Amino acid sequence: MISFSEFPAVYVGREISNIRLQFEGRKVVDASAGTNEEFFLETLDQDEGARRLRRLGIGCNPGITRCMKNTLFDEKIDGTVHLALGNGMSELGDTNVSAIHWDIVKDLRTPGSRLELDGEVVQRDGTWLI
Repeated sequence: MISFSEFPAVYVGREISNIRLQFEGRKVVDASAGTNEEFFLETLDQDEGARRLRRLGIGCNPGITRCMKNTLFDEKIDGTVHLALGNGMSELGDTNVSAIHWDIVKDLRTPGSRLELDGEVVQRDGTWLI
């Protein structure tokens, strides 16, 4: 289970907060939200590919320090990660098709957060250790 409680996720002008996602493999099998949950679930259920995890992105821009409710900026905040759900990038060989592509940002700058790579902690509280 991963919780996105630090920033709201904005999709087609709608703001969703306190998103929680449970994955089995690369598919969301359970989801909930604190606000606009009905819209959130309808979006995830609109087609077969919408609940598929497409990528993990790591924010590395120290010049972006706060959430602006604009995913193109927010996903680049140093000390964050984002998960992309839905449509894949066919030009990179991804075959998942969906009407949605949604990047949801998680802030790892909060105390106790960590990012692991092959079992090794590489980032703690949003600070790189390597």
